[in-house]
Amino acid sequence: MIFARFFILPAIAAMAFVTLGALAAPAQESDPVALRIEVYGFAGFHVLTNRTKVAASGDRYTIAMDLDTRGIASIFVDLTSHSEVRGRLTHDAVRPDAYHGDVRRNGDDRHYRIDYRADGTIASDQTPPSPTLRSSAAVDQMRGTVDQLTAFFILERQLAQRGSCALLVPVFDGLSRYNLRFSNAQPETLVPDGRQHFAGPTIACDVSREDVAGFPGGQDANGGTYKRGKIWYARVAGGNQMVPVRMEFDTEFGMVEGYLAELHGQGVDLRFMD
Repeated sequence: MIFARFFILPAIAAMAFVTLGALAAPAQESDPVALRIEVYGFAGFHVLTNRTKVAASGDRYTIAMDLDTRGIASIFVDLTSHSEVRGRLTHDAVRPDAYHGDVRRNGDDRHYRIDYRADGTIASDQTPPSPTLRSSAAVDQMRGTVDQLTAFFILERQLAQRGSCALLVPVFDGLSRYNLRFSNAQPETLVPDGRQHFAGPTIACDVSREDVAGFPGGQDANGGTYKRGKIWYARVAGGNQMVPVRMEFDTEFGMVEGYLAELHGQGVDLRFMD
């Protein structure tokens, strides 16, 4: 979810996953759900497009996200990325098995891979390599973490089941280690704002990022970071399908805003932006 790569890319990317996660239920369905989120930054400039697909079949799930900068943002950060996670679903847990990310930023290629073991430990590789992540202290801090896509997927499932944002998720994104702390914000009824047609009641979640010392700071594997933000979720397709319809993040470059533009799959075909 970000300009994330510009600023907050991971968050918005993640959010997209979250949305798809809910729509992928029931788990026996394998038809993927596709979502597009458009991100705007300073002075309303269009800076990023996020396209995400989620599929679930039985007790398995996959999430794939593609990001690329748009408009004036490309002058400062020319970025494209693809990240993907696959894992397992249980009644009360989401457990990633493997994650990989490929990022090209201003002609510089970076690659990340994470494998998750049954005992909670993980094995990770980065290109170029990061010696800091090979220390025993860093390896210990990675234990029990999930990738950033799965982190928002977990939040969305909780929202669908319990209607509460209250959650703390430990994250390692292939480069940085941080906790994502979600909390309940005041519910709001949104109205069209000029860019997006959506209107209706929502559940709002505040999110803050708490970086863990000893890891590459101030950035994530997608090339950007944020400290706090807010996401508005709605039941746009009926039932318990919670979808992030709007979001805003306070980044190192200022405030950026994301809008759900399209959502397709499993009998859902919605467009909120032209």
